[in-house]
Amino acid sequence: METDTVRTPAAGESADLRREQHGWYVYDWACSVYSTSVLTVFLGPYLTSVAERAADPGGYVHPLGVPVRAGSFFAYSVSLSVILAVVLMPLVGSAADRTGRKKPLLAVAAYTGAAATTGMFFLDGDRYLLGGVLLIVANAAQSVGMMLYNSYLPQIAPPEERDAISSRGWAFGYAAGSSVLVGNLVLYSAHGSFGLSQTEAVRICLAAAGLWWGAFTLVPLRRLRDRHTRVERATAPGLRQLAATVRDMRRHPLTLAFLLAYLIYNDGIQTVISQASVYGSQELGLGQSTLIVAVLLVQVLAVAGALAMGRLARTYGAQRTILGSLVAWTVTLAAGYFLPAKAPVFFFVLAGGIGLVLGGSQALSRSLFSHLVPPGKEAEYFSAYELSDRGMSWLGPLLFGVTYQLTGSYRSAIISLVAFFVIGFVLLARVPVRRAIAEAGNPVPKSI
Repeated sequence: METDTVRTPAAGESADLRREQHGWYVYDWACSVYSTSVLTVFLGPYLTSVAERAADPGGYVHPLGVPVRAGSFFAYSVSLSVILAVVLMPLVGSAADRTGRKKPLLAVAAYTGAAATTGMFFLDGDRYLLGGVLLIVANAAQSVGMMLYNSYLPQIAPPEERDAISSRGWAFGYAAGSSVLVGNLVLYSAHGSFGLSQTEAVRICLAAAGLWWGAFTLVPLRRLRDRHTRVERATAPGLRQLAATVRDMRRHPLTLAFLLAYLIYNDGIQTVISQASVYGSQELGLGQSTLIVAVLLVQVLAVAGALAMGRLARTYGAQRTILGSLVAWTVTLAAGYFLPAKAPVFFFVLAGGIGLVLGGSQALSRSLFSHLVPPGKEAEYFSAYELSDRGMSWLGPLLFGVTYQLTGSYRSAIISLVAFFVIGFVLLARVPVRRAIAEAGNPVPKSI
């Protein structure tokens, strides 16, 4: 019999549980700076410039003898990190559930990622290969760490509290990302006043994200507790383990139905995040400073949005609130299609709309999925969830690119992404979540 389900804590346990929840929030505070400062803002342009310095006269670099355009090196490195994560996450998730020792695995993932990120300080000159290796290691480690972090949610939160607690975790992450990004932008913009070159400022910003990640990870490692299970399962290579997890999910078809809906609409969310700056610069003619301010605005409003949607979920249920957010995403994209060029104020309004629904839609999806996971299989199932979040978001960029190639219009490309939110809405609306929770063997909250 599998164990490790959450029960409502007795009065004497409440203080310990709250302390553990607070420690859980801090991991989002620790690692989100990597996503914001490293991946979203600084590393892509900087690593591309390093690769361009190392390129031959034709604009190619040759990692392991393979000719690669310098401008594509960053994207290929991200893709390789996803492949590595696809192999590692199911394997680590299965081991975590089998042994009940999530915390040591979280420590290894977090400090591997933090060390790789800190090592980006040495990314200088034409060391593009060093940058690619560090990016692959850091990105894969973050995916594994987030999978383990997410899998704690069913264990530290009673069913009726998960929406709020998940939303607070996202809010902590966005707050940290915003705070550090402000500091980084000050350093970057005024690098001369600090006696630094622009390159040195970027390297410091990259390394600072790694140091932040490592330092604040100490808090969840002190406060989170391992819960040993009696689930026995043989360890298999990563892809085989993922296949085994999907086969197991077939015994819970409603859980699989939710995951499919999430995969579709989250692909749309991730594509909007990654392509908004391209749309702003290429179609709307906006400068780099405008785009950076827009990123900050998204981060700040995502905190308020995550908390507000968490409160809405207590009244209307997580499923209805997520469905409402998908409507808001659709309206936001439609508004983006009609944005005038060279009008940063309107772009900021669009960024504000994205920020308000971004954190909440992701946080509530995580908490809703936590109800659909069979007890004792949290890390294993969240490895599949994390793959949907990070490893499977390729259809959106493909549709965006193909639409632009066929039409020559970024406006057509951005409006094409509405399809992901419409399809995701339809699929999610068809999932009977109360029955899905019961069939997974979990208590059904009053509001879901």
